[in-house]
Amino acid sequence: MSGNGNFRRLAFLIIFGFAAGVFALNVTGQSTRARRINDEPQKQSKPAQQTQKPETKTETQPPLTPAKSPEAQKPAQPNTQTPSPQQPKPNPQKPGEKTPEPEAEPIRIDTNLVAVPVSVTDAQGNPIRNLRAEDFQLEEEGVTQQVQALGEPGKTPVELVLLFDVSRSVRNRFDFEREAANRFLREVFKPGDAVSVFSIGSAPKLSVQRTDSVEKAIAGTTAIEPTEDATAFFATVVRAARHLNDSANPGSRRVMVVISDGEDNSSEHVQLDQATRELQRSDSLFYAINPSGPSIRLNRISTKGHKGMEKLAAETGGLAFLPDKLEDLTQVFSQIAAELQAQYLLGYYSTNEKNDGQFRRITVRVPKRPDLRIRARQGYYAPKD
Repeated sequence: MSGNGNFRRLAFLIIFGFAAGVFALNVTGQSTRARRINDEPQKQSKPAQQTQKPETKTETQPPLTPAKSPEAQKPAQPNTQTPSPQQPKPNPQKPGEKTPEPEAEPIRIDTNLVAVPVSVTDAQGNPIRNLRAEDFQLEEEGVTQQVQALGEPGKTPVELVLLFDVSRSVRNRFDFEREAANRFLREVFKPGDAVSVFSIGSAPKLSVQRTDSVEKAIAGTTAIEPTEDATAFFATVVRAARHLNDSANPGSRRVMVVISDGEDNSSEHVQLDQATRELQRSDSLFYAINPSGPSIRLNRISTKGHKGMEKLAAETGGLAFLPDKLEDLTQVFSQIAAELQAQYLLGYYSTNEKNDGQFRRITVRVPKRPDLRIRARQGYYAPKD
């Protein structure tokens, strides 16, 4: 009995130990799974927060896409446009491309602003630079106007047009004239300026398109050659004045420099009076350089041509030069350059508010300095409704 009892006791212990082991394994497995289950939400909670962020982004985009496109498959297009740094550029450019409309407003306002370039020199012809707007007295048809300075002397950008006479009358001296003009361009040209070049032949010809590069302008003038054609002088002046009026930037000084004897035998119906009107309407200064020398006095046609250029210069505030010899061209160009670099640009709003298109005469003086020599345009055409 004792043996059997021991056997039973041993069997009981084995069974009890086995059951305890199974129980322990079950408890361990459950705790392990519980840890894994509990760990997984902790690991997923971070991605869950991360996935919510792009969801908030995608939710903010759909309200924008229907306004641009009702199609469900095109939200990707707005997405590429919104973050792209290149997209804001076309938007300002589109209004920029329509600058005639925004600029039309200031241009329309500026039609009432009369710009008056004024050259002031002493008795020796040296430019005077230290005057202020209040030193000037300006009258329109005898009525004093309130004057303001439009920029510092000589600093206002210049829109320049060069006119080369390429007719047979200048063939022998053309190369020298062209070289002198190119030196003038290098001397007077500064950032912000622009230049165009016309040829005076049997018909007006734009030989060099408007450019802000002095090197391009010089290369273009170098390619110009004299011909055996007639001379359409006044027609070319009219065409160049209209070109200035159409292409020049607002607020710039418009300057025409002509190298010619002024003779015209090909302009047909265009004559001196029309050339004068077009220069005044385009607010252009007219400078003429006649390379013929004193010999023009021997020829009535030549004398008439030069007097016509003198009238154009006087009406616009420019000058007409008649150098004694060809070599003086360089000095003449330097004088024009010095004058442009010291020139005042005055402006005023006329007290006469009628837009009747009539010509109005103006006078400019410096009352406290009667010793100074003043040149300015003699009048302008009022705007017309």
